[in-house]
Amino acid sequence: MARDRNDDSYARPVRRLLLTVVILCLVSLVLIWRIDNPRVERMRAAIIDRVVPNMEWAMAPVTGTARMLEDFQSYARLYEQNQELRRELQQMRAWREAALQLEQENARLLDLNRVQLDPELTFVTGIVLADSGSTFRRSVLLNVGARDGILDGWATMDGLGVVGRISGVGERTARVLLLTDSNSRIPVTIQPSGQQALLLGDNSAAPALEFIEDPEDISAGDRIVTSGDGGLFPPGLLVGQVVLARDGRMRARLAADYARLNFLRVMRSHPGTTISDPGGLIGPPWPPPGEAPAAEAPDLPATDTLETGELSQ
Repeated sequence: MARDRNDDSYARPVRRLLLTVVILCLVSLVLIWRIDNPRVERMRAAIIDRVVPNMEWAMAPVTGTARMLEDFQSYARLYEQNQELRRELQQMRAWREAALQLEQENARLLDLNRVQLDPELTFVTGIVLADSGSTFRRSVLLNVGARDGILDGWATMDGLGVVGRISGVGERTARVLLLTDSNSRIPVTIQPSGQQALLLGDNSAAPALEFIEDPEDISAGDRIVTSGDGGLFPPGLLVGQVVLARDGRMRARLAADYARLNFLRVMRSHPGTTISDPGGLIGPPWPPPGEAPAAEAPDLPATDTLETGELSQ
């Protein structure tokens, strides 16, 4: 028992001494590490070069654990994204089914009304090369031009809504003047009221609607499509929806996504057939119902004339 007590009496001071020495070394190391001196900096660099490369075996578990945590977090994010994509896919399937039903219904209605879509309205797809938008001008540059048959004034779309029109054509490029530009003026039709209006760009995200005949017949959310007046744009292209601004003016929330203009469609509208004799298109049936066809008069030479006496006979 006496020997155990002697061991404890010696061990306690030794432990205290070692603890004190370790604390002093750590405090000294912290103080030295915070001293801003070239000699101390060189000493720190020497210590790091001597100790750190030999401590890779000690840092390996810590590094591996950190990587495992990062991988686990990335797997968790992937799982969440996968679940979100599954939900979106389910919603897209429902939308696809609704779109197919609407397409079939539209085809039946077109067949009942005997509507023929314009086969000459095709498009050329171009890539947006640069956005030259500024405070006073908003336009983009496409990689299609005169060699692709592009003409000045053709409408451009992003696949959903009208973006603008061609305002300059080069051999390999074409410039598109956006609907938001202050120089843009296009005639539009507001559905379902059928009101005619003019969409005026003012360098804002929502162009103004002006020259409306009966504003009380228009409400927020009405669809805006091109009217085709003036032959500038083909009729029926989606532009956006009507919104009411804070100042009381009617503006258009554009359907095109101007923040992601990567590809644009140039609507190539070929000129139609020129009609020289519009009166010959529609006429009364010949012979009239219930009457026999009259005998055809003999063709007279251009030089023959009829005298007054012959007419009286």
